[in-house]
Amino acid sequence: MIGAILGDMIGAPFEFDMGKKSKDFALFSPASHFTDDSVMTIAVAEALIDTLGQNDNAVKTRIIESMQTWGRKYPRAGYGGMFAQWLVTREPKPYGSFGNGSAMRVSAAGWLFDDLTTTRHVAKLTAEVTHNHPEGIKGAEATASAIFLARTAHDKSQIREYITENFSYDLSRTCDEIRPNYHHVESCQGTVPEAITAFLEGESFEDVIRTAVSLGGDCDTLTCIAGGIAEAFYKIPDEFVIECEKRLPADMKTVLGKFALVKKLRV
Repeated sequence: MIGAILGDMIGAPFEFDMGKKSKDFALFSPASHFTDDSVMTIAVAEALIDTLGQNDNAVKTRIIESMQTWGRKYPRAGYGGMFAQWLVTREPKPYGSFGNGSAMRVSAAGWLFDDLTTTRHVAKLTAEVTHNHPEGIKGAEATASAIFLARTAHDKSQIREYITENFSYDLSRTCDEIRPNYHHVESCQGTVPEAITAFLEGESFEDVIRTAVSLGGDCDTLTCIAGGIAEAFYKIPDEFVIECEKRLPADMKTVLGKFALVKKLRV
């Protein structure tokens, strides 16, 4: 999960096509800060930890409660208009979104369960409280599946094959082919395949992050998704973890600590 948060922080200064579409950039700067992607990643993780072994209704109820609590605690993190309204609604309902928010917040689901079927099912639950469009659900399931496969010793060819066959994403393009004409888009279908491709091309955690940022577009979210997968495949450099923790408030670090303990018992 910290890989997703790092991706969010490192990608944040380059959101809205503000980067130079290059892998050559400073990884951390004063502008490297968490956004709504990290807030919601934390919220979903906390909800899933709290409801392990419980039924679907309990899981979804807790996800909604946690997302609203964390969203209200950090109201200026950069939420989209519809989601910002959802956060303050008394009885919030899903609103048919296929935005990439469902994929950026799902990383905990890739770590907490022992089989791919359950992983996908829980990823679906995390999406459909807001993003109940088929593409929104697909983006969450694909991201969680890639994390599960990466952490369970599947190689990149196996991950590519599973994602292609089960979600029909086009992973045949190289990042060099994507980069020139890729611009800011906030849909799952326009973000998740690119993030997975950046992971597949990257040769280390850092290289995945640099590759994702170099694509441009909705950089914080794209790199959040790619970083979440990369964490499951590569070791995150210790200095990156230190930089991440410097930029997080105490309440978020508390959830990260709880998640690390639960994850250790399940991996």
